Parts: sequence; structure tokens; C-alpha cells
Amino acid sequence: MGKSRDSIAYFQAAPLMAVLLAFLVVPIGMIFVVSFWGATEFSIYPAFQLDNYAFLFSSPVTYKVFFATFKYAFITWVFTLSIGFTVAYFLAFHVRSQSMQTALFLLCTIPFLTSNIIRMISWIPFLGRNGIANQTLISWGVIDEPLEWLLYSDFSVILAFVHLYTLFMVVPIFNTMMRIDKSLVEAAYDNGASGLQTLWHVIVPLTKPGIMIGTIFVVTLVMGDFITVRFMSGSQKANVGRLISNDIALLQYPSAAATAVVLLCTVLIVIGVLLRFVNIRKEL
Repeated sequence: MGKSRDSIAYFQAAPLMAVLLAFLVVPIGMIFVVSFWGATEFSIYPAFQLDNYAFLFSSPVTYKVFFATFKYAFITWVFTLSIGFTVAYFLAFHVRSQSMQTALFLLCTIPFLTSNIIRMISWIPFLGRNGIANQTLISWGVIDEPLEWLLYSDFSVILAFVHLYTLFMVVPIFNTMMRIDKSLVEAAYDNGASGLQTLWHVIVPLTKPGIMIGTIFVVTLVMGDFITVRFMSGSQKANVGRLISNDIALLQYPSAAATAVVLLCTVLIVIGVLLRFVNIRKEL
């Protein structure tokens, strides 16, 4: 009887396993294999050599680009966590009506009805030298001349990242907070805990799974993004995704594959470290 149930379970999981094998495992395996190939200016040839990795790790540009990638990911994480936690806390604990919670939550998702590219590019006329932000500040007398750093800078890149990915932090945190038993919060208040103490010692620990899930979403999305950095920095900044994109544009597929493998390993290490802090299986 037990073997029969196991067979049925494997049979039910077989379609998903086949899809994952065909569209995840095999492509990653192909990228890994190609990363060892050689390339000339006009051709690519199969081989097993470490030239791509040797060049990658010996170039100072690689370390600068990876540092920039981690910088973008960390700063974006700080802002998305701050905004996401605040929004989720307000929806979960200060909005009493469930219908109002649903309405406000759906309001947060409205920007996702448009393309990421459109939402990102919409910042350009707002932040430009003659854009709405500069013209408004000048008209108010706050500044005398347009601020150059509002656009095509690290500021604009991070602003776009926060705009694009904050919802990925709001959703899991809000979902976790809605599962918190409100009687625990009331018990903390009854025992003399202040609002800040209740937040830090009751709500935050119980929200850790949602925070970790949101962190994984945001960090992986930012580290793999390249189009946002390209447009919002005016091609003046770079991250690892941009490095891969440039190699592909130059038809240097083995070099791009090697960089992709290193990026994938880096992201997996980051996720592994995050999962050491909390068990998110309960959330899933």
C-alpha cells in the first residue's frame, strides 16, 4: 500500500519535474558547459578551458561590477524593507475592515498593470534637467539651478529599483502579518509593553519568514536586473547583468556564460545565508 502511494505521488509530480528539467536544469547545464568554451573575434569553438573564469577573476572590473551589484541590492533592500514593512503593518493592524484591506492592497498592485519598462522610463521626464522635479524646486526657490544628480546616477537607479520591487516585499510581509494572532499583541499591551516594544519583540519576530521571502525576491531581482541600470544611469553605471548583456551583444557567449555561472552561484550563496536565519517552510 505504501509503495502504491509513493508511485502515485511520483506520477503526479512527473509533469512538474519534466517541465523543470526541460526549462530550468537543461538550460542552466548548457550555460555551464558553454562557460568553458573558447571564443575568437569571429567564432566560438567547443573546448574545456578555464580561460573565461581566469580572465573574469583576474580583471579588476569584475570586482568593481560585483561591488556595484551588491551595493544596489543592499540599498534597495533597505528601502523596500522599510516601505514594505510600514505599508504591510498599516494594512494588517490599522485597517480594521477586511474589505478596505483588500481594496488598499489591490491599490498597491495597480502599478503592476503596466510594464516594468514603462514605469521605469516614466521617471526620466520627472527627474531630468528640465523635468518636473527640478522645475518645481526652482519655482519654490529651493534651488537656483537644476540638480544634475537626479537622473543618470546611482540615485535614479536605486529609485527605480525601489519603485519596481517594493511590492515584492509588501506581499509576503503582509501575508505573514495577517496570520499573527491579534491576541498576542493585546497580551503584550496588557502586560505593559509599549507600542515600540510590542513591535520589536512580538510582531517583528513573527514576521521574519515574510521578511526573508521578500528579501530573497528583492535581492535576486536586483542582482539579475540589467535594463534598469542601463536606462536609469544613462549607460554610465554597470552591474553584473549589464556585464553579461554587453558580452552577449559582442557575441562573446562563453564569457557571458561564465559570468552568469558566477552570478548564479553568488545569488545561491546569498539565499543560502538568508535561509540560515529563519525556516520559511512554515510560510510556504
